[in-house]
Amino acid sequence: MRKIGALIFPGFELLDLFGPLEMFGMLAEQFTIRIVAETADPIKSYPGPMILPDDLTSDNQDYDILLIPGGDGTRREVDNDGLLQWLWEKSAKAGLVASVCTGSALLAKAGLLDARKATTNKEEFDETTSNGPSVHWQKKARWVQDGRFFTSSGVSAGTDMSLAIIAHLHDLATAEQIARWAEYTWNRDPNNDPFFIAP
Repeated sequence: MRKIGALIFPGFELLDLFGPLEMFGMLAEQFTIRIVAETADPIKSYPGPMILPDDLTSDNQDYDILLIPGGDGTRREVDNDGLLQWLWEKSAKAGLVASVCTGSALLAKAGLLDARKATTNKEEFDETTSNGPSVHWQKKARWVQDGRFFTSSGVSAGTDMSLAIIAHLHDLATAEQIARWAEYTWNRDPNNDPFFIAP
């Protein structure tokens, strides 16, 4: 059983979070999911719906997998030194760290992606990548794996990445079965980026 710590903050993007969690949640015997936030208050997503966290960052829980969504709130959180320190400390203990969309800005600002390959939302590429000048940003990529770090492009790309993580941790057949159960057409090629914006 692997414990997933899915971070949320005001202004997180719903599909960044729930797309991947739906895929992991179909393997309930393999993954347990915990929603993590800085406060116990309901956290409002960028589209509006709110969610209550299971854990607080101050609880000092460790996680096997960290999942960091993006969303408009990342613009504020890149200056949240306490949250960045939490990411640094918990990433050191996690077996795998994954970000969706502009969530990679938080990992980059925390210094966790330095000298690593990573990607992010193509519409927000320049702003997000400015948080990590030492990161080897990949502009054309649906998702990128560099060691134990996975980063994905915008929003729906996180669901493709989560299936790739399941294939990485289990096997391809398991990931394909999850996609069938979800009636989801999985883009399994990390280099097939239909939203790439040519310079």
